[in-house]
Amino acid sequence: MPFIPWAEAVYTFYMKAIVDCNSFYCSCERLFEPQLKTRPVVVLSNNDGCIISRSDEAKEIGVDMAGPYFKAKPLIAKHNVAAFSSNYHLYGDLSWRVMETLRTQLPPGCVEVYSVDEAFLNLEHIPLMQLSQAAMQLRETVEQWTGIAVSIGVAPTKVLSKIANRLAKKHKQATNCVLVLDTKRKTEQALQKTPIEDVWGIGYRHAVKLRGLGIETAYDLARQGPAWGSRFLGGVTGERLLRELNGMPSIEMEDPLVNKKMIATTRMFGSPVSRLCDIREAIATYTSRAAEKLRRQRGAASIISVFIVPKEDSHQTTFRHGPSISSYTSLPAATSITNELIKPAVSLADRLYEEGKLYKKAGVMLSGIVPDHSIQGNLFRPATDSNARMLMSMMDNINFAMRDDVLKFAASGTERNWKMRQDLRSPRYTTRWEELCQAK
Repeated sequence: MPFIPWAEAVYTFYMKAIVDCNSFYCSCERLFEPQLKTRPVVVLSNNDGCIISRSDEAKEIGVDMAGPYFKAKPLIAKHNVAAFSSNYHLYGDLSWRVMETLRTQLPPGCVEVYSVDEAFLNLEHIPLMQLSQAAMQLRETVEQWTGIAVSIGVAPTKVLSKIANRLAKKHKQATNCVLVLDTKRKTEQALQKTPIEDVWGIGYRHAVKLRGLGIETAYDLARQGPAWGSRFLGGVTGERLLRELNGMPSIEMEDPLVNKKMIATTRMFGSPVSRLCDIREAIATYTSRAAEKLRRQRGAASIISVFIVPKEDSHQTTFRHGPSISSYTSLPAATSITNELIKPAVSLADRLYEEGKLYKKAGVMLSGIVPDHSIQGNLFRPATDSNARMLMSMMDNINFAMRDDVLKFAASGTERNWKMRQDLRSPRYTTRWEELCQAK
């Protein structure tokens, strides 16, 4: 179907929206430290390696996104930028508050959590003429109830709502962080202002390819038909993208994933490790964490995989992730009991480890997940072994209430010198009694 020139017409079908928290990690840090409201703020990745979130003030002074922290240190010191290690306990809790606020303001099933700081909304219950007012009221409610500022883009499709949201964030003062594309003329203007690499679903390689074909903006891409998208942008995925750009809903709202088919726990080490005992402790710890997630969805795993990542030579001139070394094993019976998972996981780590090498990361993945209640009982198993599920439930409850793995298996170690480095982490204000914010 060829591109149809836009007309000054109002859309006649239901609208969607995306709510995106502004500089979410930085906003979380500012929430409990009001003195940072006008000061540049950055948040760092695991092990304080790269910059993964910047406030608007940090962007203005030239702090690069995803740039190495050590390279940005002179600029950060010059402009008195506040730097924080990632505080995922705080971010996760505040994200939950934002999403719950959205759910209370909309009918059931109208919120699709897309990421820790984004959610798609189904606005079919709101009349077209009331969309701007409703979106503005929703933005104000979220900020008032949670303290987190958000931007909202409204459009007839998910892809167009992402474009509207990008422009709302880019022009905060003009849009007041809300942009509604309720006419085809507004949509045309928004597409013309959007570089091709900023279209949701267009990665770096596709952007280079499209620019080579003379397509510079989202508007240029929208002028191509769905068949063109199928040919040059990956079949059905490209066809859907072209339809969405032309205002035809093709990517529907999705139900939340309640039960995962695979559960993984991976972490970078605080510093490279070379000892087998450290690798074993890390693998046991990650297995315990994955087992907790497994029990939370009342599942049991029949396959366990382990991987470790060696550290590359420091003399390399370009960064690369490096190959991981992995292996897996099938369990005799599906289980969610931590000690029954730790034993094969540690055995796999022993098999993968090589003496004299440095390792920077490790991880555990559980798959072949089945419902826990579907596991067949064993008449030949001692009665005392059948209490394992009750023991795991008690451990989970205590650890959830007391935090910081108060109860853990000895294989997880006590010192854990390999743990991820977080030298600049702020207090976990909302999830730790001993770290509550104090009013002076």
